[in-house]
This record gives sequence, C-alpha cells and structure tokens, in this order.
Amino acid sequence: MDSDIFSGKTAIVTGAGQGIGFEVCRRLALAGATVLLNDVDTRLAEEAAKNVQAVGRCIACPGDSGDLAFIRDVVGKAVTETGTLDIVIANAGITLFGEFLEYPPESFYKVMEINLGGSFFLAQEAAKRLIQQGKGGSILFTSSVTGHQAHKNLAAYGMSKAALEMLARHLVVELSPFGINVNAVAPGATLTERTVGDKQYETTWSAITPVGRPAMVGDIAAAMLFLVSDQARHITGQTLIVDGGWTSVSPSPY
Repeated sequence: MDSDIFSGKTAIVTGAGQGIGFEVCRRLALAGATVLLNDVDTRLAEEAAKNVQAVGRCIACPGDSGDLAFIRDVVGKAVTETGTLDIVIANAGITLFGEFLEYPPESFYKVMEINLGGSFFLAQEAAKRLIQQGKGGSILFTSSVTGHQAHKNLAAYGMSKAALEMLARHLVVELSPFGINVNAVAPGATLTERTVGDKQYETTWSAITPVGRPAMVGDIAAAMLFLVSDQARHITGQTLIVDGGWTSVSPSPY
C-alpha cells in the first residue's frame, strides 16, 4: 500500500485508545490521513493521539461513542477541523462476559448500546455528511469471529457483532447510490494490551489457530486499511474474517 494513499483524507476511529483501534489510527496517519482518535477514557485518548502525532496528524476526541450528542459533535468536528470527512471506522465495543441463564439486563443493554447503537448512529450521522459532500466515502464496522461461531459466555456480544455484519449488508442498498461503501472486519483472537494480561492466552490460541499464532494488531489493521482505501471501492457489504483460519475448524479454547 502506498505511503501516501490517504493523503488529504480525514478519518474518525472510535475505541482507539489502544489495541487494534490505535494501530489503525497510527497507520492511517502514517499514510497521510488526518485522524480523529476517540476513546471513552480521556487520558488514554490524549496519550494515544500524542503518540500518533509522532507520525502524522491526529486529533484526540475523548467521549462516549454510544452517545448520540457526542457522535454528532465528533462528525461535525472532523469537518470543522479539516474541511472533509472521508472514512469512518466504528471500532468501539465492550465485552461483558456472562452465562446466558444468569445474564443481567443491564449488561445486555450496555453491550447493545455501545456495540450496536454507537456503530449504527455513527454510520448514520457520517453518511449524512458524506452524502452532503457528494464525493463518496467508506464506513467500516469492527465485528468478531464470535459473530460467526458460538463462544461460551458471549451470547450478547456475539449477537451484537453478527448484527453489525448484517447492518453492513443492509447499508449497501441505502448508501451505494452515493458512492459510500460499507464493510466489516471480524478479528479472531488478537494480542492486545488486554489479552496479553492473560498468561495462557497466546499459548492457548496458538495451539488452536491453524496458522499457529493469534493475530497481532497489525494483522487486523492492515485488513481495515485496505477496506477503507480506494483500492477497495468495489467491495461493499462484505465481512473479512481475520483469524488465522480459526473459524474454518473452530476448536474451543476451553
């Protein structure tokens, strides 16, 4: 991918204080984009943006990506600060584990509010702006392999991720006439700041992943950057699974 492939473009990435989202922001900035980096944790958002600024232009946008008022503000800020909006990556999400028979309503609705509601309304607000600009754009959702294969204690989370993939397919009908492509990436087991805290995580997933290791954040980020680049303009309504082949065989980690 060319080093300046995103030159002159502006991207919003939610849930990007660390992990996959942060690496996506870093690579976008490195390739010439202006990035609005969001995280609900103000300190994390500001520190992450500062780190990205070492390679390109990045603006910290701390706030709740599930809140409609904030969503409107960050979309407006993208245009106010840079004059354009071109790419939106709805990456923010939460995982609240729990057995189905005991899963509390507050956990269920929180997962849906962030994972589904935040993504849906960010796409909606961004699409309005992209249509107004009249030059197309790209919207990308972060799904998960748990939207394809059942995983213990993740019924609500898996539901939310499967729904995002269906949303991408539905928006083909709504947004293709305006030159907006909409896709999803479904990561498998990935080494992030959160998962490396589990001493057994890498060993377990290396043993059951066909390619012999879990993903690095760069593996997922590379797939995401391709799908929001001009090289993928004829790809829409699709979900790209990036899991080292795990969903082809689906052995349980338990």
